[in-house]
Amino acid sequence: MFNDKISELIINIKNASMVNQKEVVIAHSKLKENILELLKKEGYIEDFKTLKGDGIKKNIKITLAYSEKGESKIKDVRRVSKLSKRIYYGYKDILPVKYGHGILILSTPMGIVTDTTAKKSKVGGEALFKIW
Repeated sequence: MFNDKISELIINIKNASMVNQKEVVIAHSKLKENILELLKKEGYIEDFKTLKGDGIKKNIKITLAYSEKGESKIKDVRRVSKLSKRIYYGYKDILPVKYGHGILILSTPMGIVTDTTAKKSKVGGEALFKIW
């Protein structure tokens, strides 16, 4: 069991995409749900659904996105801020990921947003992870 929910999420998604798995099931949390909503909007995953489990436990079933050639839309994922070292960016410090081919996911006072949204809104926050 992971203590870091975000690392658990991105590692499970990355591993599933590396072996061309269509779906992956992970433990539910509201934070993961918000991140998945953003990844769905950006096109890195096709869909996700909350599944009822035993008692109060819930899971999330994630359907990964692939191109017409069968290649995963997720090439790599890197955790920026960790439990041991938090990394914060002001909106002026946010740079493009992989020359604009990736996104940086931030936790801001506006909620979980991408780097482009944070720059437009002129708001900074904790850099969670980069995905491309």
